[in-house]
Amino acid sequence: MTASQPSPSQAPPFITALRCLRCGREYAPEEIEYVCSCRPNQGSDLGTLDVQYDYQAIQQAANPAQIAGDPDPSIGRWWPLLPIARRESLSPLAVGGTPLFHARRLGEAIGLPRLFIKDDGRNPTASLKDRASAIAVARAQEEGRPIIATASTGNAAAALAGQCAAAGQENIIFVPKSAPQAKIAQLLIYGSRVLAVDGSYDDAFDLCVAACQEFGWYNRNTGYNPYMTEGKKTVSFEIAQQLAGGGEAPFQAPDAVFVSVGDGCIIGGVHKGFKDLLALGWIDHMPRIHGVQSTGSPALYRAWRQGRELPEPVQATTRADSISVDAPRDAVKALNAVRRTGGAFLAVPDAAILKAMLPLARQAAVFAEPAGAAAYAGLLRALADGLIQPHETVVVIVTGSGLKDVKAAMEVTGGVTVIPPTLEAVREALKA
Repeated sequence: MTASQPSPSQAPPFITALRCLRCGREYAPEEIEYVCSCRPNQGSDLGTLDVQYDYQAIQQAANPAQIAGDPDPSIGRWWPLLPIARRESLSPLAVGGTPLFHARRLGEAIGLPRLFIKDDGRNPTASLKDRASAIAVARAQEEGRPIIATASTGNAAAALAGQCAAAGQENIIFVPKSAPQAKIAQLLIYGSRVLAVDGSYDDAFDLCVAACQEFGWYNRNTGYNPYMTEGKKTVSFEIAQQLAGGGEAPFQAPDAVFVSVGDGCIIGGVHKGFKDLLALGWIDHMPRIHGVQSTGSPALYRAWRQGRELPEPVQATTRADSISVDAPRDAVKALNAVRRTGGAFLAVPDAAILKAMLPLARQAAVFAEPAGAAAYAGLLRALADGLIQPHETVVVIVTGSGLKDVKAAMEVTGGVTVIPPTLEAVREALKA
């Protein structure tokens, strides 16, 4: 920590420590801010920290019935399991409470009658990353930080921009200049200061880290700030509660979960959420977690296949910009999520990812951006490989709305048919 950086705030009441996933060292929460000193802070080789909780104390402070009866549908209902000192610290832009659809038509078409879609594109800025940004803003304001910064290909940035606008928090965002215009438009309209980096996402990430260290800004970066996982894990809490549907058991874990993977923070969060519920005794088993990458950005898939502790960097070329990453920053959490649950990493080509957007929309009414549709493309691959059985309960997490990348939607549908204003032209178009 540099002299210009404030010390971390006091720990929220139920956090006991932060544990390095590389060397195992534990820190008091007020002792450290971002990553362990055991590894250089570059590429995938980060000393990533995992937040530890006092589950016995949480059980005394909250119970499933209490949470189920909370009128707040947002992630605020999970406050005892969140890394903030006060529930009131969360911004008024409510995050979470997104729908879990029983996708009957889509499931019947592929032989999975118990297929569910968690549509996190329904969050305020249209992606799952709102969950992490809500925590980032709450913690930054509890610490009295004047500026929050992040690097992003678009979704994390939009999430931070929206949360900051609601909370009146100044923020600076680093994006690769290739980020889609629809995503950059969100940042600008929310009033963020946007710095487009003439380079890759990884270049933007490293520059953001350096700037935060230099100027004392609060760093929201995925895979670097350990508390971002804690926001993203709330998607698993909701899945387990929604699957139970108000039945005798307040929570129900699925058999398998599919989620797209770039840096690895989301899949790490999905794993952490189910781990918390299992530790509390609120679910009776851990679902198999499957991570899906594009063959154009397969660093974690290759590491999993090769049995490597960390991935080697790749030259990402995928059309799914939200999961286009050369060197995943939350690699340890991502690989643990798959290996420790008996899941798998799958790699699918961009053509399959774009194609998957159509059945999601036309048979389940879920409009997914390419990265979100990658999870469904991965499920289709898993079915072909025999990794999923017809009787199983399967959840596909769609991480972002298709409105994030309208160009991809137009490309995959073939666009519109332009005709002159005559009935004869309509007849000809219908024949075509």
